[in-house]
Amino acid sequence: MTQRTRRSTFTLIAFTGVLAVAACAPSSDNDTKGSGDGGDAKATTLTVWSWRVEDEAAYNKIFDAYEAKHEGITVEFKPFKATEYNKVLATGLAGSDGPDVPQVRSYGQVEPTIASKSLVPLDGKVDLSGWDENVVNSAKSKADGKLYSVPLARQTVQMFYNKGLFEKNGISEAPKTWADFTAAGDKLLAGGVTPIAVGAKDDWTLPIVHEVLAAPRFGGAAFQEEVLTGKKSFTDPNFVASIDVFKQLAKYFPKNVTGVAVTDAQTLFSAEKAAMFPGGSFDMAVLKKANPKIDLGVFEVPAPTGSPEDKATTPGWADGNFAVNAKSPNQEAALELVKWMSTKEFGQMVADEVKQISAVPGVTYNDPLLKQMADNYEKSPSPYLLLTDFRYGTPSGTDLMGKGAQQLLLGSKTAEQVAADIDTGVKAWFKPSS
Repeated sequence: MTQRTRRSTFTLIAFTGVLAVAACAPSSDNDTKGSGDGGDAKATTLTVWSWRVEDEAAYNKIFDAYEAKHEGITVEFKPFKATEYNKVLATGLAGSDGPDVPQVRSYGQVEPTIASKSLVPLDGKVDLSGWDENVVNSAKSKADGKLYSVPLARQTVQMFYNKGLFEKNGISEAPKTWADFTAAGDKLLAGGVTPIAVGAKDDWTLPIVHEVLAAPRFGGAAFQEEVLTGKKSFTDPNFVASIDVFKQLAKYFPKNVTGVAVTDAQTLFSAEKAAMFPGGSFDMAVLKKANPKIDLGVFEVPAPTGSPEDKATTPGWADGNFAVNAKSPNQEAALELVKWMSTKEFGQMVADEVKQISAVPGVTYNDPLLKQMADNYEKSPSPYLLLTDFRYGTPSGTDLMGKGAQQLLLGSKTAEQVAADIDTGVKAWFKPSS
């Protein structure tokens, strides 16, 4: 199948309003669907569903390469709006018209899909030995410990910055110490530039901002082990102090920050009215496209004063995993595709075409920023804790932090109160390991 055909498939879906009717999952082309045992390879079409509309062209190129080496296999990539994807996928997997290979969420967010028995266990079928343990855990079920998907990417969070604005305001390099960081903020303020573009209206982004600005303050990976085993809780003084970093740095955020959406924050940055943007590696392509003229850089925010260890870190997690639909009539061919997604060949194409940090070990990066983010994570990794370990119940850690950070910035709660709310909230379902 050509790229034009794949694009027209999505265009048809989009313009016939299928996405707007989440109860009706799109159906596959019955005349191209292969048999369950893959008998007639020439007639086998595999459907891959995803929420990454913006990556359609990249995936078409990747699957063209797969088709070239797998005679008789056609891979049809169908992306849906991210805000509608979860419902569309659940409907598709519950019926007979779902994808052969669904892109699924990670960590706690994939548990309901696994619990519905919609995915094929991959233990003994896909080899992820030698992979980052934190990444592999994203694809496993907490209930039975089995592997149910192949991770696509490692996302990292860090500070993006405009090198030109730094230079114009007398800042010669990225900050190396907390004193350097706050001094840079003061210089930018004095120059009439918003130092840090934060969009606190969208509470989902605030746990990311917290990790970018303050992961070393609560202890990063060391705190993860302590809180998971019950040695510490979220009322620990260092975790409380990490939340208070929001308050300490609030003067560097846009005015009325809780009324600023994350898209507004990105616009401030791309319009060169703000010098820094705390975000994920997934934001890089968006920021570059918005203003290709910006001399874009990234850095790890230095450890705030009082941190358990005076060392910057790059928080990360796995995202965008691919699985095999248990109801697929093409399970054998779907499994072969998912197995290929664990290879270095696929991982390299993810880096080159999708512009993401591949989950596959040993991939190289031609984009210097992507390489820097990947290298930083390799050298000083820490988990995006509230996502990797505290999204397995309700209320989730990220929801609690998002709402709490908003309240802190509005002045209605203290850091101690926000920390207590997080601790109480997750204890409703979280049980420490022995």
